[in-house]
Amino acid sequence: MAKKKEKEKNLVFKNKKAWHDYHILDTYEAGVSLQGSEVKAIRDGRVNLKDTHVRIIKDEVFLLNMHISHLSTAHTTFRPNERRDRKLLLHRKEIEKLHTKVTKDGITIVALKLYFNSKNMVKVQIATAQGKKLHDKREDMKRKTMQRETQMTLKNWK
Repeated sequence: MAKKKEKEKNLVFKNKKAWHDYHILDTYEAGVSLQGSEVKAIRDGRVNLKDTHVRIIKDEVFLLNMHISHLSTAHTTFRPNERRDRKLLLHRKEIEKLHTKVTKDGITIVALKLYFNSKNMVKVQIATAQGKKLHDKREDMKRKTMQRETQMTLKNWK
């Protein structure tokens, strides 16, 4: 019973597509501005980070295309849009640093994972990233399959 509660606290939703499509450079932790029953929906596992991306609009950082489904127990008159733009909470210096990197170097900002921190607050890990070329993606897939095969042979050998 105690392990189940511990597992619920460490709920993590990952964006695996970001690791496949981008070279991750720097990571940042940001808070997320949520409405209504969205926190309960996140606890229930109704989150999709697959096509999310981050934009800086008028010196504010927004998380676009993150899908949080409605709860069946939520009130029907107040249901926020499932794919609405959610504001990220960062320090001013971090926003300026991200803005200079994005405008100068042609780097994009992607969301890597969504989780609850030790104070039970919803946090999102964002990263500055550079897009991979097709041959880089192929090399990564080859490397991962080789590692998986060696792990399997070592496991079967013992």
